[in-house]
Amino acid sequence: MRVANGWKQYRILDTSQLEKLENWHGVTLVRPDPQIIWKTPKKHPAWNRADGHYSRSSSGGGSWAFSKKLPPFWEMEYEPLGLTFKIQPTGFKHTGLFPEQAVNWDWMAEQIRNAGRPISVLNLFSYTGGATLACASAGASVCHVDASKGMVQWARENAALSGLTEKPIRWIVDDCEKFVAREIRRGRKYDAIIMDPPSYGRGPGGEVWKLEENIFDLVELCSGVLSENPLFFLLNSYTTGLSPAVMGYLLGSVLNPKFGGGVTADEIGLPVEQSGMVLPCGSTAIWKK
Repeated sequence: MRVANGWKQYRILDTSQLEKLENWHGVTLVRPDPQIIWKTPKKHPAWNRADGHYSRSSSGGGSWAFSKKLPPFWEMEYEPLGLTFKIQPTGFKHTGLFPEQAVNWDWMAEQIRNAGRPISVLNLFSYTGGATLACASAGASVCHVDASKGMVQWARENAALSGLTEKPIRWIVDDCEKFVAREIRRGRKYDAIIMDPPSYGRGPGGEVWKLEENIFDLVELCSGVLSENPLFFLLNSYTTGLSPAVMGYLLGSVLNPKFGGGVTADEIGLPVEQSGMVLPCGSTAIWKK
């Protein structure tokens, strides 16, 4: 497992009974996590005095309960790359950041810095821009694509907080698949692709997206915008039924015949202070030339 252990302002304090206790730069939150099936004692004192607790509803969705008034948002820094993010609890339990992705940010930034040439990156399903900012801070030009106007705006705010406003970043609000198809027709090429697609969703025409059924076609489509000498293709997933090995095989089957190279795949995770162990938080497969 690859562990995101570079955080100073984010910590998982404890995990138990389908929940995780986190500290987000001084704000303690309890959020659900269905894979936390162990029922260890909740010994950490912050369980009883958390600032916010998100509970799922039996009818779907959920809601926050706060023990004190929190600011509308606050900031948190990822020191290894000098990035700053706006943190804000949302109605879907999220806070605008997936801290485990920092292990991927570090890897991508290193690849870009060591490439010895200009690198252009296409970041699809790019959310609030963690990977975009990591690549831009390392010197890449980035095309940031997400279908949500609100998420793209949030990413732009994170870029401003990180001092990256003047970096060569294209901010695109669009359906990722349709955007890639148009880029192919325009003849535009990229040296690296980052992709973090949802498990489920609906396209602009109401069509149903299911990751296991659609991901191969999307990867194959995206291979059409890779340059003649691509640097990497990173595929991330939070779909429990899609193992790292399956994702790695998928990338290799599409990219190895066209470009050579090789694939690695593993879970990513975050350290847990109370247990001294690591909480799995998703999977990443990486093709590298």
